[in-house]
Formats: sequence, structure tokens, C-alpha cells
Amino acid sequence: MACENYMSTIAFDQLALTRIADFARSLTRLHQLARTELVDDDRIDREFNAVCRSIWDYCPDDLDDEMFAPEDLAWLDTLDEGSARIFAAEQGYDLVDDSGMLTDWWGYCWMVLAEKRGLLTPDNRAAARARIEDSYRASPNVIGVIVGR
Repeated sequence: MACENYMSTIAFDQLALTRIADFARSLTRLHQLARTELVDDDRIDREFNAVCRSIWDYCPDDLDDEMFAPEDLAWLDTLDEGSARIFAAEQGYDLVDDSGMLTDWWGYCWMVLAEKRGLLTPDNRAAARARIEDSYRASPNVIGVIVGR
């Protein structure tokens, strides 16, 4: 098959993809609620992190931008819904629910890329958490950091 034909006929076995929407039902409902009433951003962040932990056992707080190559960060900045959906599917993930693209598709792509690059490790988690704690301690208004382990 010629390369041009392959590129124009990209297809994925939907049954072989991890359907992120199945893990994100509560988060989707929270986003729907946010359309009609005020929802605290921290609540959405906590729910997003819970979705990520259920899929990857890691969340964005376990990583930071410094772990990614500059080219990866630049590439992430160019993502749109179409390229994100293709990228995720190539890695085995579906970013669509029954009503369309998941609201947090960019964050899921960030996690998928971290997985692809091998960044989801206990050492990276510890390093990211240490950097977060250090940034809190550096703030003049912080007198201590309580960490649950």
C-alpha cells in the first residue's frame, strides 16, 4: 500500500482503544454542571486528576514541563481536536464520548505523551512533587507544607 493511501485511510479499531470517557463520566457531569452554575476550578482539577489516576495511576501533578523535551512541549501547543484524536488513537486511547470530543482532551494528550515518553515513573513522580513542595516553601506567605504520602 502506498504511503499516500495509508495516510488518507487512517482507521482505528474502536474496540481496541481505551475509551477515556468511560473513566470520565463524573468529570463530564461536572463540566455540564459548570455551564449552568459556578463550579470551583479545584473541584474540576481534583476530578480530572482522579480520572488520570484511574487510567495511568499518575496525574499531571506527578509530572512537570521540565520532564518533556522542548520539541514535545512545542508539539503539544500545536494540537487541535483532530490531531489530538489521531495521536491518542495511535497510542490506544479514544478522546470522544457520546456527545463529541472530551472537554479535557488536551490534558489527556499530555498524559498520553508522558506515557509514550516513559515519564510515568515513581522517580519522576517524586521529583515533580519535590519541586511543587519547594515552590510552596519559597513563597513568603507559606510557613509549612503538609504532604500526604
